[in-house]
Amino acid sequence: MSGTPLGDFLRARREALKPQDVGLPEYGRRRVKGLRREEVALLAGMSSDYYVRLEQGRESSPSPQVVEAVARALRLDAAASDHLWRLVQPPEARTRRQAQDTAVSPQLLQLMDGWSASPAFALGPALDILACNAMAAALHESFSPADNLARMVFVDPAGREFYQEWERAAHSCVAEIRAAYGHDPDNPRIGEVVADLSAHSPEFADLWARHDVKPKTQEGKHLRHPHVGDLHILFSAFTVNGAPHQQLVVYQAEPATPTAQAFERLRTRADDALSRTLRAADEALSADERAG
Repeated sequence: MSGTPLGDFLRARREALKPQDVGLPEYGRRRVKGLRREEVALLAGMSSDYYVRLEQGRESSPSPQVVEAVARALRLDAAASDHLWRLVQPPEARTRRQAQDTAVSPQLLQLMDGWSASPAFALGPALDILACNAMAAALHESFSPADNLARMVFVDPAGREFYQEWERAAHSCVAEIRAAYGHDPDNPRIGEVVADLSAHSPEFADLWARHDVKPKTQEGKHLRHPHVGDLHILFSAFTVNGAPHQQLVVYQAEPATPTAQAFERLRTRADDALSRTLRAADEALSADERAG
């Protein structure tokens, strides 16, 4: 059953809770998944009818006090509460993401290319890889293509081997797209990616239905590259000034670790790949000149 973004989110978060999670008694067999609507209304201090209208999309402009009460009743953390606040905003108040989603500035491209020892790439709100440096291209060389992190995790066969903590990576991808969706539910690219992955991955569809929300964190990752081995990396994610719909992601290795040594091997592969590309371009140019 599909309703409004707000109603779908409230329903999913209500169904994820059990009575004991919120200090309510549980008697006998329950016919609903999670909490009942009237139980959420009781916890939030409002009428059941009003809460039902919220879930059904018949009440689209709740007061700040109502939003805070619902967030407390559903035990939402900071990220989920922020997501709720975005969903209750009128469409005209949301940040619009339009054609500039795929335009990476020359300055950012130059910055990424300058990090010759660290993989760096720019992401769009649907986790499309919009641009990357040579190290990031070498890091993701086993994917065909390395175009969208969520597709790479859920659909590309290489994902299960590359992401050693696959379930964690899967949850993170879905929660990050859900966070972006909260800023702009009508974003066509997000809708396209969600529809495609839902059709090709039941695991993605199940996680998307949970409405978990989590922006990128600074947690480490355990990756396994087919040619340079295990990588225990640190990473940072930055919002791009002038393009708040984009994120710059940089992977780093702790100095004097096996991962740092693996990064050196990865850098060699990146340099070799760049040399092959330049040589092929020169050969193509020479062939054109001979033909001319």
